[in-house]
Amino acid sequence: MNKVALITGGSKGIGRAISERFAKEGYNLIINYKEKVDIAEKLKNELEEKFSINVMLIRADLSNEESINQLVEEVIKAYGSIDVLVNNAGIAIDKEFEYRNVEDWENTLKVNLIAPFLLSKLIGQNMFDNKKGTIINISSTNGINTYYPTSIDYDASKAGLINLTHNLAIQFAPYVRVNCVAPGWVNTEMNKELPKDFINDETQKILLKRFAEPSEIANVVYFLASEDASFINSEVVKVDGGWN
Repeated sequence: MNKVALITGGSKGIGRAISERFAKEGYNLIINYKEKVDIAEKLKNELEEKFSINVMLIRADLSNEESINQLVEEVIKAYGSIDVLVNNAGIAIDKEFEYRNVEDWENTLKVNLIAPFLLSKLIGQNMFDNKKGTIINISSTNGINTYYPTSIDYDASKAGLINLTHNLAIQFAPYVRVNCVAPGWVNTEMNKELPKDFINDETQKILLKRFAEPSEIANVVYFLASEDASFINSEVVKVDGGWN
């Protein structure tokens, strides 16, 4: 029987690459998305045809607790248990520091930190009861050692996600491994829209002199979910090309 992975924000960017990587390994997927159903359905069809797996799409607003509860109910009803949860979905609202407000903070924290907590609480308990499972949180080097006042709430949320990782690892020990991946700059559609001068400046700070490809992040995520990482727990893995 195929293992099952739930990937939030799994239809675009890094999330899409993670979905593709797990599909390649024969996982049945539950891909959560918020909007653009056409993109999600196209990915579903591509993965099912190419890898002969099952892909379940669930549209859910992760800033809403009721929506999260419904998502988990659908997942458990369909599969009974989940082998891997990847808390990938996140938002970034870039604006100058002086224009930031409480609403920006609340929106960012709801999606980037509270949603992973709620999903991990519910699905992690299911994993614990079944005595198996792994949770992987997608944080950022913004939560470790790269700081930008224009994304101060995002940075704080990603630092919080790292802290959440360590607490969840304690909470669900010894049956559920909980780890975190912290990417640096990645060639996603969103980042390609950044000013060219800014991209050039940031690239020069990376020892490999380039942004990562989404697949390079996905490879690390899959490794942490695999048996090859069976003794890695409560760990944060930076994937930043060597930030100098």
